[in-house]
Amino acid sequence: MKKIILSLAIIAAVAFTGCKNDTKQKTETTEISNKMAKVDLSFGVRGNCAMCKKTIEKAANAVDGVSNAIWNVEEKKIEISLENPKTDAMSIHNAIAAVGYDTEKVAGSEEAYKNLPGCCQYDHTMKIN
Repeated sequence: MKKIILSLAIIAAVAFTGCKNDTKQKTETTEISNKMAKVDLSFGVRGNCAMCKKTIEKAANAVDGVSNAIWNVEEKKIEISLENPKTDAMSIHNAIAAVGYDTEKVAGSEEAYKNLPGCCQYDHTMKIN
């Protein structure tokens, strides 16, 4: 009888240890998959100066799913890293347009543009990448 109880205890211990390792492997796989899901995106945005850069980047970074946004003053181009590939790119365009800046796809809000500092009031015909 003692041998049967001891055998059952050993089997139970091995089974619990095996389940614990399976759970750990599944967690690691999920973490790797989430890291691979990051997406990069870039598009042109009209603007002039460092103040524009700060406003444009702040607007883009405020969109849910954006992990980083950097606008290049010389190239008039924003580079965006998304945490979630399902983040809608148009929501980023709209957020930037809402603060007064034209993007490749959306014209900036005229009301917001009029409230920009003088150095930030760019030429609407400016070529963007």
